[in-house]
Amino acid sequence: MLAIKLMRTGAKKRPSYRVVVKEKQSKRDGAYLENIGTYNPTREPAEINLDMDRVRYWIANGAQPTGTVSRLIKASGKNEATGESALA
Repeated sequence: MLAIKLMRTGAKKRPSYRVVVKEKQSKRDGAYLENIGTYNPTREPAEINLDMDRVRYWIANGAQPTGTVSRLIKASGKNEATGESALA
């Protein structure tokens, strides 16, 4: 089963994340199928960059986003509609 998850990158105490598609049982920072975006919570406001076409493709093909990724997808969709580029 596939999942859309966050993969941690960045320095100690300065996290940034990749939004990736991977097997549900794989390790957090293990191998992944595709990188579909980034999330940087240390910016003010938080910075979200998602390829929404690829997100829709993977969800249509059975990938399930985690709770946090679902929230990011919703925020990114709202920002796309209003022309903003970050989470408020």
